[in-house]
Amino acid sequence: MALLDRLLHPFSGRSQENPALDVLRRVFGYPAFRGLQEDAIAHVIEGGDALVLMPTGGGKSLCYQVPALCRDGMAIVVSPLIALMDDQVAALRQLGINAAALHSELEADQGRAVFRAAMDARLDLLYVSPERLLNGLMDRLPESRIALIAIDEAHCVSQWGHEFRPEYRALARLPERFPGVPRIALTATADARTRDDILRALGMEHARVYAASFHRPNLRIAAAEKIAETSQMMAFLARHRDQAGIIYCGSRAKTERTAQRLREKGIDAITYHAGLPPSEKQVALTRFRGGESVVMVATIAFGMGIDRPDVRFVVHLDMPDSPESYYQQIGRAGRDGEESETLLLYGGEDIARARHFLSISVAPDSQKRVMRQRLDAMIGLAEAADCRTRALLSCFGESMEQPCGHCDLCAAPPETFDGSVEAQKVLSAVYRTSQPRPGDTRPGMVFGALHIVALLRGELTEGIQRHQHDRLPTYGVGKDRPATFWRSVIRQLIARGMLDMDVEGHGGLRLVPDRVRTVLRGTEKVFLRQETASRLPARRTREERRASNPVSDNIPDAIRAEFDALRAWRMKEAKEQGVPPYVIFHDSVLRDIATSAPTDLETLGRIKGVGASKLDRYGRHVLAVLAGV
Repeated sequence: MALLDRLLHPFSGRSQENPALDVLRRVFGYPAFRGLQEDAIAHVIEGGDALVLMPTGGGKSLCYQVPALCRDGMAIVVSPLIALMDDQVAALRQLGINAAALHSELEADQGRAVFRAAMDARLDLLYVSPERLLNGLMDRLPESRIALIAIDEAHCVSQWGHEFRPEYRALARLPERFPGVPRIALTATADARTRDDILRALGMEHARVYAASFHRPNLRIAAAEKIAETSQMMAFLARHRDQAGIIYCGSRAKTERTAQRLREKGIDAITYHAGLPPSEKQVALTRFRGGESVVMVATIAFGMGIDRPDVRFVVHLDMPDSPESYYQQIGRAGRDGEESETLLLYGGEDIARARHFLSISVAPDSQKRVMRQRLDAMIGLAEAADCRTRALLSCFGESMEQPCGHCDLCAAPPETFDGSVEAQKVLSAVYRTSQPRPGDTRPGMVFGALHIVALLRGELTEGIQRHQHDRLPTYGVGKDRPATFWRSVIRQLIARGMLDMDVEGHGGLRLVPDRVRTVLRGTEKVFLRQETASRLPARRTREERRASNPVSDNIPDAIRAEFDALRAWRMKEAKEQGVPPYVIFHDSVLRDIATSAPTDLETLGRIKGVGASKLDRYGRHVLAVLAGV
């Protein structure tokens, strides 16, 4: 009899009062449920539908994995990415659970073997893409043997979701094919509109909704104006030497340029984007999943479904188009609960480009209106003047009474000032430079931020002289302020929709008449944020850094040898099996093992995160490693 069968079916000798808790303890090695997990799991076990909203690292997967093991039959898990399926399956197999995935990268004989196992009721969980499920597989699965259907990354169902996939909408057919089978949809990022659309699109209007807080106290969130992008990036990376992280770029070309620049500076950086050959993408993915301390420079094509727990930082070199996208991407940091940092670098050109692409979108007006609202929310988040975490959570309908205390704006609150006069100077300079010269029949030209700043500061550049802009009344009216100040004012006016930028041309600035009339007339005040050199959190003391370092860097000297020996054993084991090291044991589990120093299997089995299968599979090896130190 398989280990899982011995443990779970039919729970002989176990407590029958709470089989879900028995599964959690004996299979997954956790002593108790967290937050909303227990209620959601009990509801699904009883046959109810559920929508589960939990932040990354909050334990969403257990909400369908535990019911799958408590209900009769096989669970179908709809998943959007092959990497996501493979990580989940590898982790479940480590626990002795019969899990498999059907996807396009399987060899033909492998695919047939998985299909036969599903047909013969030899699987506890089957991971499959929506396309594979709907194109024939659904009609061949035995109706009576389906325990539940889980729809992971459920934001893909919604047309308002940041990774909308039309094929997900067809999953509404599932109740017709599998009547009475409970469904559970799960996502880490969904605002109220997306939540409603998920339920409506899946025909789950009567599902119970379990929404946990989206607050991630271990994430230090920061944003800063792009002043010297490379220098700012390098200063941030200096805080994370020999740690794994992700840098997101807005284009494929920029990922390659950035990775090359990092390699030239001695940083191990790899590239990932949708345009790479499959073999190169697989190599990059394997290195990242394999536990190496590398920096992955990627487009948004990378990341969803990456379960690596020790990603210590996420950097955005270009602004995401919505808070949902931003939250999904920064959520890939600190899945192990250890402190991690995020940094968003943005500029006026980013904002203008995003607005331009939205304006030329072929989406219906109703959809463009929502997209515009989300873009404005993202701009507001970048330009926030107080607690950035609170501003982010408000995008998901969640309020915080007190500032978070762990974002850049809490660490160094910015000052604001009445910038009405300064705004008038900028707007006037843009207006006057766009007017044709007297007697000139040609339309006026538009000029970029550098030209406007030079004009305000009274600089006699070649462009100023050629266009005779030194004769304008606005020439030199801002010479008492540095160029960085005026660039900040221009960017803030762009963010507020008072200035527009010609992103297809040379970045020329134009007034937005409906937004600037009251400012130019002096009937509307404009309060601006006083920029500092950087809004990154201040460097922490040595004691603070030690307290917040990742597990592997925060090991007492007394157990360092044991911990390092366990990590070396884990890496060897992972390479032999061809799986990521973290699916065997997380660093936190190895730390607890090294601290407890168990000398027998019973003691080892009581450590959180070990579980019965891993105890049976690795217990004697772990004890041998400890004994040999």
